[in-house]
Amino acid sequence: MGLLSDPNRRRALIGMLTRLNAPICMICYMAGVAWFMGLAFEPFTLRTYMSENAMGSTMVEERFPAGERALATGREFAAHKKKTGGMPVDWLVRTMQARGLEVYTQRFSRKLPFPDEDKERYMVKGTNVYGILRAPRAPRTEALVLSAPCSPGNENNQAVGILLGLAQYFRSQIYWAKDIIFLVNEHDLIGMQAWLEGYHHTNTTGMDWSPLQGRGGSIQAALSLELSSDVVTSLDLVLEGLNGQLPNLDLANLFYAFCQKIGVLCTTQGKLPRNDWDTTSGYSHAVQTMMLMVLKQASSRPWGDHGLFLRYHIEAASIKGVNSFRPYKTDATTVGRLLEGMYRKLNNLLERLHQSYFFYLMPSLTRFVSIGYYMPAFGLLALILLLRALDLWVQLSSPPTRTTEDACPPLCPLSAPQPASPGVLSILTPLVISHLTGVALYTLPVLSQELAVEHFPVSETEAVVLTAIAIYTAGLALPHNTHRLLAGEGTEQGWKVLKLVAVLYLAVLLGCTALINFSLVFPERGLLVGVNDPGLTLLFAVFFFQELQETPVTLQEGWMLYLSVISQGILDHALYGSLLYPLAALLVYPCWLLFWNILFWK
Repeated sequence: MGLLSDPNRRRALIGMLTRLNAPICMICYMAGVAWFMGLAFEPFTLRTYMSENAMGSTMVEERFPAGERALATGREFAAHKKKTGGMPVDWLVRTMQARGLEVYTQRFSRKLPFPDEDKERYMVKGTNVYGILRAPRAPRTEALVLSAPCSPGNENNQAVGILLGLAQYFRSQIYWAKDIIFLVNEHDLIGMQAWLEGYHHTNTTGMDWSPLQGRGGSIQAALSLELSSDVVTSLDLVLEGLNGQLPNLDLANLFYAFCQKIGVLCTTQGKLPRNDWDTTSGYSHAVQTMMLMVLKQASSRPWGDHGLFLRYHIEAASIKGVNSFRPYKTDATTVGRLLEGMYRKLNNLLERLHQSYFFYLMPSLTRFVSIGYYMPAFGLLALILLLRALDLWVQLSSPPTRTTEDACPPLCPLSAPQPASPGVLSILTPLVISHLTGVALYTLPVLSQELAVEHFPVSETEAVVLTAIAIYTAGLALPHNTHRLLAGEGTEQGWKVLKLVAVLYLAVLLGCTALINFSLVFPERGLLVGVNDPGLTLLFAVFFFQELQETPVTLQEGWMLYLSVISQGILDHALYGSLLYPLAALLVYPCWLLFWNILFWK
């Protein structure tokens, strides 16, 4: 504190920081990137451990015996689904009632803002079916949820069969202290959104749904099962939810503990844990796993039905069965035993999961990186903006230096004119125009789709995406000359003031975003420092994501995927409340336009 309170020392420190500004910024940038990449190195990470005492031991005896019977039920479900052309509601109601559950249905409908061409739908109507197993040993104030989406075709039939098999087995047990809700939701996330809104008496998305006739207690945790094969080689744990939310780490630890106990091969991001961390291939494997998690979080979309539970502070995850070339085989009985063990442990909870981490990255299922480890990487990158802002502030505060040749007697009538100070309009106009362009990018694509369809041979979805691209491109021509119309040629002082405002704007934007979704900050930071274009950054992320998943695409396939990502981002915002599209349109894009303005100021 003495260093900052002494004016001479403070001036000396500021002088050193401004004099060495560029080298320090370069060092901070390299150190931040190196720190982040080092997080995947196993000695720098923490080994996963169970923080919740009630789930600390897996010494329960799983006895689920009805794997083959569950698969037969799944085949019966598939036959009725094919016969009815959708959710076999009547059959599900009868089957759940035969297993001793309180069974209820919920009808819902949702009109999409524009057609979802991937699934060929514009008006979505469906029915959710759920059964409640009442807790025999408790006052029924808490509940657990097991869900399985009713997917089209032959997808996920086995998951519904196992869900019904577990319902029948759980009904015969007397140790349940929480209600257990078995939910089969139609139309994937849309059906899940309708059920959650009905359960919690909220309507945040404008969806039409019938009120729930039966409810359980306050939901403590939930698992969503996705299984489309009689035999699986591994189980993949999906954690990423809406807007980058993650469940409590103890839920992932519980899954891994039971997989180890029962002998099930488990993965995250589709990748197995490896022990050769000290080799190049082992480190590369960990980096790929961590970067896949970062990109999925940055997308802000729910990567499974569990992702919508997280917005209600319910710890949830999706378990996906994978049938690949791996030599390991796991049958339905083993999957049922794993789920039974997890629910018996969740049944022991006396309070919500809270002792472990909610902000973390996972290079593998056995290691994790806590928020205290990865935030310094962001701090080093954010320091660059603060140093640049300090340098600009010092330049604006310092009086202009005059050479001896420019000196003039005090009464000299031809004294040199002082530099003109920037007018308010010359700074305010680019700010206002940039944000108005962002508002246009946010609102016009959906509002103008009918007009675009009338005048161009495109579908509604193509009209929305192409309008967004057109507004984005047209915005590049708007702000960088607007100040000249009001204040003439841009002054040097005005250029510095606008640059200072833009740098501070970006620093505040990244700082606030990092507190909500750290993974969204790193692509965003590279957006305005590396690639320097939001659209190109998104395009690069699409190709990079496919490479990490080991499914590379051609340029044409990548471009079509890029257009699909844009339309899906707008849909996710309208349907589920994803914040990525409004954040990009209303804040990131205007901020980038300010830097574009600065580039063309002179």
